[in-house]
Amino acid sequence: MHRFRYALAPGAEVTDAVREGLALNLPLRAAVAPAVPAPVSTGHPAVTVESVELAGDRSGDVIVRLYESACGRARTLLRVAFPVTEARITDLLERPLHPAETDEDGLVLALRPFQILTVRLTPAWRGRATG
Repeated sequence: MHRFRYALAPGAEVTDAVREGLALNLPLRAAVAPAVPAPVSTGHPAVTVESVELAGDRSGDVIVRLYESACGRARTLLRVAFPVTEARITDLLERPLHPAETDEDGLVLALRPFQILTVRLTPAWRGRATG
């Protein structure tokens, strides 16, 4: 048996449809926990952060995958809530392509319509012993 969930959003713009689709497929779950700042954020409403995860090679690097969701070009600043020593743009398999453009506030990213972008961040604490 297959089950399908769907929702209609009459008159929705593309960004509205993306937001509603995420709300339908990834509903908000409430939990009692201390407030924690987001590890990354972007200032453009059409740029969606899809995932933040550790690199698959167990290096301790952080992979951020984001995409442009409104069928337009978007220039945005990706702010990172932890110190970073290196930032690189990678392919979808996390292989480095080139260094990310940075300024004093974060990473400067330019995305094409519906482009998926993967950024590999090397945290400043990577490699230091803990405990």
